[in-house]
Formats: sequence, C-alpha cells, structure tokens
Amino acid sequence: MYKLKTFLTGVFAFLLFQEAEAQNTQPGYINPEDRPVKMDSPSFEPMVKVGKVLNNGDSIQYVELNNIYVYPVPFFKDEAQKARYNRLVYNVKKVLPIAKEVSTVVIETGDYLNTLPNEEARKKHMKYVEKSIIKEYTPRMKKLTYQQGKLLIKLIYRECGSSSYNLIQAFFGPARAGLYQGVAWFFGASLMKQYEPNGIDRLTERVVRQVESGQI
Repeated sequence: MYKLKTFLTGVFAFLLFQEAEAQNTQPGYINPEDRPVKMDSPSFEPMVKVGKVLNNGDSIQYVELNNIYVYPVPFFKDEAQKARYNRLVYNVKKVLPIAKEVSTVVIETGDYLNTLPNEEARKKHMKYVEKSIIKEYTPRMKKLTYQQGKLLIKLIYRECGSSSYNLIQAFFGPARAGLYQGVAWFFGASLMKQYEPNGIDRLTERVVRQVESGQI
C-alpha cells in the first residue's frame, strides 16, 4: 500500500505543484485532501451569476443559475449496496476538487511552458517541478486511499479530456509515462483508463454532477 501511494504521488503531484504552491500562500487555505467531507451538506456552493444585456437600447438584467439534475431516488437492494453508494459519494467529494485543480494546472503549465524560449529551458523547468513535488507533495497523495486514487485517475480524465498517461507523456515524455504505467499495472490500476459517463461510470457521473451543482 505504501508503494502504491508513492506511485500515486508521482502521477498526480507534479500536476498539482504550481497551483498548490500559489494557494498554500493564502491565509487559511486547506488542501482538498485535508478538508473534512460533509455528507449532509454541499461540497460546492451553488453559483449564481447576475448580468445584463442590451435589447433595443434597454438594459435587461438576468440571473443564471447552476444546472439542476433530476434523478430518481436511489433504490438499494440491501445495506451493503447503500454503503457502497455512500462511499462513492464520499470519495467523489474528496477527490473531485483535486481533479479540478489538476485541470487548471494542466492548462496553466502548458501555457507557461509555451512562453519559455527553447526546449532546454522547458526541460530545466520540468526537472525543477519534479524535484520539488517529491519533497513537498508526497504527504498529500499519501492521504488518499487506494480507491480514491483510482477514482482520481478517472476524474482527471473527465476534467482534462485526456488520460493520466497522456498527460504524463506530454509533460515528461514517453519513457516516464511508460514507467508509471508499468507500476500502475503492477498494482491493478491503469493510467490509460478512460472515463465512461454513459457506460461503466454512469453512477459516478450522476454523483459528480450533483456534487458540482451543490445538490449533494
């Protein structure tokens, strides 16, 4: 289990590095993995956007609300099935903020690398990132359970539109991506896992949507 969590550190921490480095300087900031999960209240606050548009010279105000998803009330055959559903809700609330953090950092890191003058400068920067995350962010990923780590792999695909394998390959090259994939395979996971919201991950997608909208 320790080796698996160390592996998860290498997979995800480099993606969290730049964003976390900035956020950790904010007073009172708590990393997502350290935040208590409240099952009886929303993890994401519902967003309300107020704006105005011009229509034939008149200014008309409007209010834009979150999407609201309506699903049948869950039916559980037994207590074990109910417990599995509650565990899924708990894990989504725990790791979805991290997946969204990764999505932001992937975009920002890619944009920053494009500002560097040459390939040598880009490689130097990524080496700095890799060394820093091993020292500072290993404790973060160790706080995730095995199931939360596997769920995070899928939710990163959902948020980024790409597998963890492809993200690592883009930042560190095919050799490093192959190394991490080999370790993942040894522990029964895969960085190439896709997210299938209309298939095997249908229930997860339902929970994610409701968590995002502040319904649960």
